[in-house]
Amino acid sequence: MAELKLSNVEKTYGGSVNVLNNINLDIEAGELIVFVGPSGCGKSTLLRMIAGLEKITGGELTIDGQRMNDVPPAQRGIAMVFQSYALYPHMTVRENMSFALKIAKKSKAEIDEAVNKAAAVLQLEPYLDRLPKALSGGQRQRVAIGRSIVRDPQVYLFDEPLSNLDAALRVATRIEIARLKEAMPDRTMIYVTHDQVEAMTLASRIVVLANKGIAQVGTPLELYETPDNEFVAQFIGSPAMNLLPGKITATGQETHVELTGGGKAVSTIPTREGDLGKEVNIGVRPEDMVPTESEALYRGTVSYTEALGEVTLLYFDGASGDDGVIAKLPGIHKGLRGQEVQMAVDPSKVHLFHNGQSMRPKG
Repeated sequence: MAELKLSNVEKTYGGSVNVLNNINLDIEAGELIVFVGPSGCGKSTLLRMIAGLEKITGGELTIDGQRMNDVPPAQRGIAMVFQSYALYPHMTVRENMSFALKIAKKSKAEIDEAVNKAAAVLQLEPYLDRLPKALSGGQRQRVAIGRSIVRDPQVYLFDEPLSNLDAALRVATRIEIARLKEAMPDRTMIYVTHDQVEAMTLASRIVVLANKGIAQVGTPLELYETPDNEFVAQFIGSPAMNLLPGKITATGQETHVELTGGGKAVSTIPTREGDLGKEVNIGVRPEDMVPTESEALYRGTVSYTEALGEVTLLYFDGASGDDGVIAKLPGIHKGLRGQEVQMAVDPSKVHLFHNGQSMRPKG
């Protein structure tokens, strides 16, 4: 089992272009950590720094207490699965999976045992004598994962391994990775993706990266239910959380907000007397909005609908300052386009943000 610790880690190119700054993260043995964030936020760069493929220009990386900054990649006890399968086209599945062990001069018995064990875990046994060209994209990616498994590393790194697969294969391969983690509970895994579904379904904890650093770390539900800031609130969840501007009109155990667009909101997030009059954004998730005939948090005209079968998305024109609001209603709802609809939200589902940060009490 391997514990990783990143302390004040930085990455700078050319001495002046800083892409990652002040990264502090403790990864416990056996965790499956997922790095998410917008394109260019440094997810893959951070992963490559852990692997030793990128130099750490500041701070320290330790694995099980041992400093790894200057340790060669091959000596870190790490295996990496890349976005590209990078299989040897002239080698069979068995030969691809066993190649690293042959280079390490392992015995034939050791190699056969490791390959057969990995093939069983990944359901590749029927394909061991096939060339990569005779496999589907999902099978090729499983071979790439199997090539890592046979080395029996303490830490697995996955760099967007499913991005080259179509939607159906992504689902199937995601399930395979989840099963792989269950089969190896003592192995630490770090997974990079831009896909929220992968992050929410695979991770024991998610690390959201933004603005050269870490925006928030937490379990998938912690990030969904209690985001620390507006960036995380809108990045986690699909469609993104709606943000509506307003001003606090009453404080206490319940907070009342008069919205710029004319509605009124109540939140169970407590505020103090000094917060009275503050300009805030309330955050409401599209799936928490429900139609109402009584006093509404939001009123708008539906400009467009998307009927997805299990849900219907309503896109609103909205009042001033409320453009871009989306509601997500369960089931099928017809004939709402062009109609004015009032929406309410349970006060316990109303988030409050001031200067981009959550007003929810810490702890």
